[in-house]
Amino acid sequence: MRLNPVYFAKSIGRMLEYYSQFNPSPLSIKQFIDFGLNATERTSFNFLRLELPVRLANIMAEIQLLPEHLLAMPSFLDTLVKIRNRHSSVVETMAQGVIELKESKNVDAVTENAIQYFLDRFYMSRISIRMLINQHTLLFGGDLNSLHSNIGCIDTQCSIVNIIHDAFENARFLCEQYYLTSPELVVRGVDGKEPKDLQLVYVPSHLYHIFFELFKNALRAVVEHHGSGASEYPPIDVRISLGKEDLCIKMSDLGGGIPRSALDLLFAYTYSTAPQPSPSGSGSAPLAGYGYGLPLSRLYARYFRGDLLVTSMDGYGTDALVYLKALSSEANELLPIFNKATSKNYETSVQTSDWSVPGQFFSHVRHFSTAMPNAVPRRLIV
Repeated sequence: MRLNPVYFAKSIGRMLEYYSQFNPSPLSIKQFIDFGLNATERTSFNFLRLELPVRLANIMAEIQLLPEHLLAMPSFLDTLVKIRNRHSSVVETMAQGVIELKESKNVDAVTENAIQYFLDRFYMSRISIRMLINQHTLLFGGDLNSLHSNIGCIDTQCSIVNIIHDAFENARFLCEQYYLTSPELVVRGVDGKEPKDLQLVYVPSHLYHIFFELFKNALRAVVEHHGSGASEYPPIDVRISLGKEDLCIKMSDLGGGIPRSALDLLFAYTYSTAPQPSPSGSGSAPLAGYGYGLPLSRLYARYFRGDLLVTSMDGYGTDALVYLKALSSEANELLPIFNKATSKNYETSVQTSDWSVPGQFFSHVRHFSTAMPNAVPRRLIV
């Protein structure tokens, strides 16, 4: 019996509309662990059977809100066909679609904002879906993790220092391949010594992705700033601090820094300082040159309620700060939700501060003075 494509399309549309009405159910790392220790395969399957359609439908419902000229890009159309199978080149192909858009026409502020907003949510949804699927297959499939400290893809004794060193060595290998040289690495705790047994309950692959991308940027900046023929380079300095709420890792380089005007662009999917790569077609996703390294790294950090911040001194160097939740019970998934207000974010560009509008500042000061009579407005320094 041949399936009617029109009926099939309408059926899929009804399912998307139905499941997009529900909000996804975010899990904490602790809940992932408890579930992995106590749940049966049937229980896990039943949860995925209900949760995966909700997460997929929530992000798929937003695709129709994207600008029409973006949806018309060939690479974007190809990607949507493969989304269900989570093809290994999704990230690279989506990036190629954005590049095609930039080359075909000038991207206005509204479109730029829509791309940024959607891709942040699309990739965060993809991270969460892969997390659920990987957790199920590792717990109940044939590809079990041999490490005794692992519960699915979560390592209950994840060594932060080991991951930092692994990410650095692999980034250093690429740096030496390209420049034939590279800086060294220094890892320190708050006492100035390298911490030996600092462990966190976390997903090692997420941390590796973050540090690998940060090291690639730092190594490239240092070598290019000091010249590939330098006899010695200042090391990449990593400082780790474990507090009551957060584990913070600060990565510092003396690679010349970044102009303040470019800081906001670092996490934009349409911005990159590296040359644009040619499509590899190898199944891997070479992110250098697409401008996706930092935006995706920030999503991995934010997925369990952490963050990634970048500060810089132009002409000197750059600091990248990675924040991770210290307690697994507070490391909850950050998931995009589709609702009626979502469409507004695709229709407007980022609003400028009202302080930059002539005449607005002093009305703001008058309002401030009225609200706080004892406050004395200070002179605006320009």
